[in-house]
Amino acid sequence: MIKTIMVGLTIVLGSIFPALTIGKIGAQAMESIGRNPEAESGIRTTMILAIAFAEAIAIYALVVALIIKFV
Repeated sequence: MIKTIMVGLTIVLGSIFPALTIGKIGAQAMESIGRNPEAESGIRTTMILAIAFAEAIAIYALVVALIIKFV
């Protein structure tokens, strides 16, 4: 029972914060492109890299949840 709750909390907390971060990254990138359209290519590249790093945190949370569940 406790293990199931721990797995659920790990997935929830490990997904909420990266999702909020990805939304913030996207919003700031769109604002930056709106202010400086000539820099769109560089902003897009940096945004995609930052989103990949934020998404990696969610994947780490999934791995931790699976370890908790099966160990």
